[in-house]
Amino acid sequence: MCGIAGILSDNIDLRNERESIWKISNSLKMRGPDSRGEMIEKSAALIHRRLAVIDVKRGAQPMSFGPYTIVYNGELYNTAEIRHELESFGYRFDTDCDTEVVLKAFHMWRERSAEKFNGIFAYAVYNNESSELFLCRDRIGVKPLYYSFKGKTFAFASRIESLLYVRGVEPVCSREGLNEIFMLGPAKTIGKTVFRDIKELPPACYMLYKDGKFSVNSYWKLEAKPFEEDFVSAQEQTHFLVTDAIRRQLVSDAPLCTFLSGGLDSSIISRVASDYYKDMGKTLNTYSVDYVDNDVFFESSAFQPNKDSDYINLISDYIGSEHHNIVLSNTDVADALIDAAIARSCPGFCDVDSSLLLFCKEVKKNYTVALSGECADEIFGGYPWYHRSEILFEETFPWSRSVDVRKSILKNGFLPEGEEYAKNAYLETVARVDKLPSDSALEARMREMFVLNLDWFMQTLLVRKDVMSMEASLEVRVPFCDWRIVEYAYNMPWSIKAFEGREKGILRKAFENELPEIITWRKKSPYPKTFNPVYLREVCRMTDYAIHDKTCPLYDMLNVSAVEELMKNPESMREPWYGQLMRTPQVLAYILQIYVWIRKYNVEFQY
Repeated sequence: MCGIAGILSDNIDLRNERESIWKISNSLKMRGPDSRGEMIEKSAALIHRRLAVIDVKRGAQPMSFGPYTIVYNGELYNTAEIRHELESFGYRFDTDCDTEVVLKAFHMWRERSAEKFNGIFAYAVYNNESSELFLCRDRIGVKPLYYSFKGKTFAFASRIESLLYVRGVEPVCSREGLNEIFMLGPAKTIGKTVFRDIKELPPACYMLYKDGKFSVNSYWKLEAKPFEEDFVSAQEQTHFLVTDAIRRQLVSDAPLCTFLSGGLDSSIISRVASDYYKDMGKTLNTYSVDYVDNDVFFESSAFQPNKDSDYINLISDYIGSEHHNIVLSNTDVADALIDAAIARSCPGFCDVDSSLLLFCKEVKKNYTVALSGECADEIFGGYPWYHRSEILFEETFPWSRSVDVRKSILKNGFLPEGEEYAKNAYLETVARVDKLPSDSALEARMREMFVLNLDWFMQTLLVRKDVMSMEASLEVRVPFCDWRIVEYAYNMPWSIKAFEGREKGILRKAFENELPEIITWRKKSPYPKTFNPVYLREVCRMTDYAIHDKTCPLYDMLNVSAVEELMKNPESMREPWYGQLMRTPQVLAYILQIYVWIRKYNVEFQY
């Protein structure tokens, strides 16, 4: 993967903006530590930082062909098919990298080219003759792309922070941004960021920009279609799609491993990968994460019934991988909350972020590419809220069913419209869900739940995985985000998807003959978090400083006494802030990350 950025301006001579361009490039360094490249003209600049994975020697960017120049971040998993098709039209290739394929596909098919791609990507193509810019992002939104348009200057980048180095872009958070942070965070509305001047190009969209005008267009969306297969056919097709997605994503010229938690999703990926490696006479390396003394302090719950460590060695031995267990210090996880917030350029997913960042840094010592099991839960109905009738039909986000706990930490009267803001975000999402007239009430609701999870919960996890892994210069691929799997699962009847009433029932059934039974039918368990009181103590110490800093704008937003009460009585919070992963320690960490974000970027507020 890589980091990309660009500036188009009619009133700035970009040849004189070397310092700003250097800062933008430097802000992308961890996304692309292997090399840097730039194309700078009077009114256009393209910037690229490369993490070399395919055709390491010949894949330098920016890359040009005909009138077009591209900067590209991503991986195509059907590169060979598209290259072959282009060759049939007379195109010839000088490299083995997918960048050249994307560039020449655009030359051939223009904006329709994205429809042909199976992969994760964000890229820009500049027409050197017409000065038109084309931006595009993958269907599911695995790779990020942000943009700003101030005055006569348009800019884009892989990171939010990068755009803050563009002349005219200010670190201002509006009232809308505050509602995103306090009423929806760590989730966010697609297309928005917490900064007034910076937007997100939505997944499955492309943008055309020229002469101060731009348009955003969608090239793919989920459509409701009749499902005409029986259970056996669905089981076979699920197995094929998942296996094919994994095998396609194992191609790399750089060292590759997999993340293995002992859960169903990572075990499926690691089993397929291990078989693939054995066919080449190689041994797959797998990695897991844990925390110091987690065995001592682990607390079983409905969301996390058992420890991953009970299952990891079992599946590693079964598939024959060489396994590495990374054990993180609880103090380090707390300290890394600061780095994680800065990497995101906004408040984030607390220790779920910081632990992943530390984990990826350890993996990067030996590997450049990893495969991970994110997003199977959203696609195949893995979360409890799919299965609990008392939650399923509630008219609210199931992972954040009320904003009461959010309002409780704010000063009385601050953001009084917050509940309505969250409600409208929910209603706008379900309003765009495509359904069939023949859908039962249950099937219609499951389509809504699918889109809610795809556009919100899953996007939160994808941002987390991209940002934290790329901050460690590690490329992490997510096979379950293959758009073919997503489309297929969207139209699969709930009775098939939830076979025998189980979360991810069809996925379990599809792979039951390739995994130990105890792994296949293990109850879903989320990303592991620390239960060690050392972590809570460290978070309380840092957050206590943050909430009492009267020189910070955060002080005027918070109900400080309520936050202090949370520190004294962590068990007093009766409902989670966000899903199963954010309770009192994480809420305190989230407040700390807001403070870090304000201080790092000198954020100003308009409300």
